[in-house]
Amino acid sequence: MKIDERIYVETCTDVYPPSEDSYLLIESFDVLRGESVLEIGCGSGIVSMHCASNGALVTAVDINERAVECTRENFRRNGLEAYVLVSDLCERVEGVFDTFIFNLPYLPVSEDGELERAWSGGPDGIGPLPRLIRCAEKHLECGGRIIIVVSSLMDRERLDCLLEGMEVSELGRLPLFFETLRVLEIRP
Repeated sequence: MKIDERIYVETCTDVYPPSEDSYLLIESFDVLRGESVLEIGCGSGIVSMHCASNGALVTAVDINERAVECTRENFRRNGLEAYVLVSDLCERVEGVFDTFIFNLPYLPVSEDGELERAWSGGPDGIGPLPRLIRCAEKHLECGGRIIIVVSSLMDRERLDCLLEGMEVSELGRLPLFFETLRVLEIRP
């Protein structure tokens, strides 16, 4: 998708703001009109809003209640629609989706507070990826895809092991001064 400069995003306290990884993610994939999309960890809602503005049917979830409120308000401001709810991954999600999107907490650091949870992937940087894959078994359409952001700082061997046997494509890449971010499309 292209970045839509008309989409206005209000940042909110204790909510992950749109950053380089958010924009890389948006620009790395496309959605079709009518495609059902589940964004996990929606933060401010910027990725979900781009999907909705391109005609996707969006469900957006976040474990952070403030992020859910922020996303709802940003959707309202932009005249877009989505179903937005508080959920730890797919815990409260119903139905199946064509596409899962997750700007995964990928940094190999510990979380100290609400905002740190948005980027802390634990000691190996893998974070909730194993749980996301299990969630997809129940909520991803047959032939569907998972789109995630990963970092060169993650434990690459563990990542490769988790994705073994799945079809994995790199959709985008962004070298930064201390890491390289990649957007992966995974087809279980």
